[in-house]
Amino acid sequence: MKNFQLQRDNHGNIQSIQTPLKEQALLNNPFLNKGNAFSEKEREVFQLKNLLPSTKENLEQQVEAAYQEFKQQPDTLSQYIYLHHLHEKNVTLYFHLVQKYLKEMMPIVYTPTVGDAIRQYSHALKDTKGIILSYENKNKLEEILKPFLEKDIDLILLTDSSAILGIGDQGVGGIHICIGKLAVYTLCAGIDPSRVLPIALDVGTNNEALLNDPAYVGWRHPRIEGKEYDDFIDAFVSCVRKYLPKVFLHWEDFDKNVARKNLNRYRHQMCTFNDDMQGTGMITLASILSAVSILEQKLSQQRIVFFGAGTAATGIADQLVDMMVKEGLSLQEARSHIWIIGKRGLLTTRLEGLADFQQIYSRDADQTKIWEVKNPDRIQLLEVVQHVHPTILIGCSTVSGAFTEEVIKCMAGSASHPIILPLSNPTSNAEAVPEDLIRWTNGKALIATGSPFSPVVYENKTYVISQCNNAYVFPGLGLGILAAKASRVTDNMLYAACTALVKYKETHAASDHALLPNMLHIREISLCIARAVIQQAIDDNVTEKEIDIEKRIREVSWEAKYYPLVCEE
Repeated sequence: MKNFQLQRDNHGNIQSIQTPLKEQALLNNPFLNKGNAFSEKEREVFQLKNLLPSTKENLEQQVEAAYQEFKQQPDTLSQYIYLHHLHEKNVTLYFHLVQKYLKEMMPIVYTPTVGDAIRQYSHALKDTKGIILSYENKNKLEEILKPFLEKDIDLILLTDSSAILGIGDQGVGGIHICIGKLAVYTLCAGIDPSRVLPIALDVGTNNEALLNDPAYVGWRHPRIEGKEYDDFIDAFVSCVRKYLPKVFLHWEDFDKNVARKNLNRYRHQMCTFNDDMQGTGMITLASILSAVSILEQKLSQQRIVFFGAGTAATGIADQLVDMMVKEGLSLQEARSHIWIIGKRGLLTTRLEGLADFQQIYSRDADQTKIWEVKNPDRIQLLEVVQHVHPTILIGCSTVSGAFTEEVIKCMAGSASHPIILPLSNPTSNAEAVPEDLIRWTNGKALIATGSPFSPVVYENKTYVISQCNNAYVFPGLGLGILAAKASRVTDNMLYAACTALVKYKETHAASDHALLPNMLHIREISLCIARAVIQQAIDDNVTEKEIDIEKRIREVSWEAKYYPLVCEE
């Protein structure tokens, strides 16, 4: 059991923390440790006087000292490692620091720097707290998990590390994407960091560099597949549901061949969500709805081309199709507005071996046989743009520079304000950079990117580049789910989150043509999303009918401050 308890008042606000821990055990607990900020009374009650220097600091003084140390780090990976070790030592100080310098530190604790940390896991960061569950221990799952699942856990963030951030299979290093995402839940929505659990499933790796690295600490075995994999996932989920039947399970960075299957298998049995599919779809839909609103158009009037045909692309396509259906189109009509290009070219009925989720977007080969193309079996991006005349171009390919000047100028020739979203992470994998997109379209493009980019100045006008970052939506969604104690995550709850973000942006735009609001308002944004999600959960009958929404939100919220400690004898 957890060795401390938050004490809340009748309105749900935290008043104090009760714990039986004393002396070094208290200092070693990162959720309770205050460093030199323990009060005189706390030092006496918890027997800390001989363990701390006499000088006392407050939280703000500690934050500024930590910030100076952060700034002294030689590069972004070193900054990540510094913050990681701070998190392992003092959770409150870590979150207060990052919250204060959110714009500067979000790219460090999350994308893109977390990708570097994942690569360096076995060399520099293998002391990470969290669970790495190896397939080798498949017969001991419950024995291993039980001590963790018997704690007060509201949210589990799970990966099998097979498709990390556009850098692919990273073996056990994927535990850091779980840690990073959970930090974002807390930073952006105030989720209690003591009630979350990061878990990486080590089912082997197909990354030859890892398998040949003497320092690699994961299971040196090719990834298990098929029935063995499915049975392992099922055993894990069954164990979780046994001990935590109401937990919110977040799937992260699973390969396209299993991501959709895993979600569909369990989404009607428990409260679960896949951020790569649903979260990416939500934030992209919100960005596009914002763009078409600026143009005073509807989504169902657009022609949409995807470059990339994996989990993210098809997940986004699903969300766009559902929205077009809400606008009045039939399912078939909505899908006819979408063209998807994979590694073998445009998805058509001529291609064999397409996954089920790709087949529904494959174009009838008869539609393209009249096109003038080099190879009808491998129709390329430029050829699609030339014949389709898209109004929206979305990149989910991880192919750097794929959106060439020729492609963009061709698109801009028929779309007066092309909507262009190069979403691939990290920055080095972006299909195009905003500066080029603005220059090639004479400042007409409406842009959102997957990675953060600085504003662009073109012809004396400054263009703020919105980052199409899942952090805009999944923290608020999670806050709403936990506050509602929802039994399921419905499609309507996802759309409620998306719509709440768009409404917020309409009154809080970062600049004239920015597609999303300023990330510095993320706590307020998350609250707006949470309220909408709770109300939709009520409407969808996946929670109680009568809920005091504001009180429920306070009851699951946490703030990075030092609360008074009360000794539990």
